[in-house]
Amino acid sequence: MVELPRTAHRGPVVDLRSDTVSRPTAAMRAAMAAAEVGDDVFGDDPTVIALETEVAALFGHEAALFAPSGTMTNQIALQLVVPRGGELLTGADGHVVTYELGGAATLGGISTRTWPAAGADLDIALIADMIRPAGFPSLPTSAIAIEQTHNLGGGGVVSLDALRGLRAAADDAGIALHCDGARIWHAHVADGVGLATYGSLFDTLSVCLSKGLGAPIGSLVIGSAERIAQARAIRKRMGGGMRQVGILAAAGLHALRHHVARLAEDHARAQRLAVALEPLGVVDPAAVRTNLVPLDLSEAALDAPALAAAAAEQGVLLAAMLPRKARLVTHLDVDDAGIDRAIDVLTRILRVAGT
Repeated sequence: MVELPRTAHRGPVVDLRSDTVSRPTAAMRAAMAAAEVGDDVFGDDPTVIALETEVAALFGHEAALFAPSGTMTNQIALQLVVPRGGELLTGADGHVVTYELGGAATLGGISTRTWPAAGADLDIALIADMIRPAGFPSLPTSAIAIEQTHNLGGGGVVSLDALRGLRAAADDAGIALHCDGARIWHAHVADGVGLATYGSLFDTLSVCLSKGLGAPIGSLVIGSAERIAQARAIRKRMGGGMRQVGILAAAGLHALRHHVARLAEDHARAQRLAVALEPLGVVDPAAVRTNLVPLDLSEAALDAPALAAAAAEQGVLLAAMLPRKARLVTHLDVDDAGIDRAIDVLTRILRVAGT
């Protein structure tokens, strides 16, 4: 049960704000309770070591480092591939420049230049043309960052062909490529691309355990052994050094071993939502590839905050991302009955409002 602020609703709640709101399962809690722990700042927590080793191997890299959040692992990775005063290229709607509160500039001294917002639909030729080489009169480009899956792009999946093209462009320019892979597990399940295949295309990756996989906290930055040794110092500097954190790493290990394949269920429920809401003109089911359902309210009578408030009054929570863009996110705590409830509530609200 979620307590809703400023609303009279007291019945069951369907929380579709994000997949980060899911709760640890009973089996995950048992794994956490039984975890063998050490001191991770000293590098001797065996459960953390097991998690880092397993994740690095999954992506075909030498090493990984556990940290509290995806924002931290993204910012650590950017500092690994972009020197202070260097330039990063990324999308204008990318998480690293939209939702990380200027971290690249304030923490890493990194200058960012962006291509027009396009979600997961990358124009490789455009991005390649934006790369400034060393010796150019302006600041040379050090790295490119992309997002897989793409949050503001409605959970869109960057295609393998596009990623290979981007890798070739980065190699031609002699620069690094970073993946904000918060929901890369969803891309893996949706397109069937192996995690090691994704890993082979990037110099660094950031992957989350708390989005979709159901862990209560935690992300990892992945790269070479040399880079991850540097990452450990950066993490400490950013306040991310943790002690008996094997309790949380155990949740991540359980999530990796039990919750990846089941993401297909979340994708199917997201598609159910999209198909049911399509007649109201707010979503195109063909654009819903994973567990994010973007609602385009540009032609609707209600804006995103108004829709969110009306739905909350009836026990359905959603996120107002932009004034006219809302988002529904399926996850392991929302079953078929919850989807039915959300469809009923949202359909009635939008129809009454005259959508």
